[in-house]
Amino acid sequence: MGGRNDELDAAMKQLMTQAEEVAHHAHASYSGFAVGAALELDNGEIVTGTNVENMSYGLTICAERSALVRAVAMFGNGIRVKAAAITNLNGEDSPPCGACRQVLAEFMEREASLAFPWEGKVTVVPFSAVLPYPFALKGKK
Repeated sequence: MGGRNDELDAAMKQLMTQAEEVAHHAHASYSGFAVGAALELDNGEIVTGTNVENMSYGLTICAERSALVRAVAMFGNGIRVKAAAITNLNGEDSPPCGACRQVLAEFMEREASLAFPWEGKVTVVPFSAVLPYPFALKGKK
């Protein structure tokens, strides 16, 4: 279900590096779980985001959604995500949460590569492997 970091192609290594760099900016005062995400867009741009926690946990925004909101703000709602990388500074498994998977589904190609830490290595899977049945409008990917 994926490869180790040394097996990643150069583009995915770059995304993982940028995700790790932005994780240092996390506002993770409550959980201590600093996460970073990097999205490669179809226009060639890479957009990053980090988690921003709130003392009311339900108001916390995850790194993946942070990056996506930033991408839409920068380039408009027609963007498509070609690849994504998520990492954290805690050495823990960190696939996207359910909310992030569904939000990404609006903008991410089903077969786009998604990289994240899992069982001590970086795992790369097609997005459809983490969200095989997204909510979608009829006739829309």
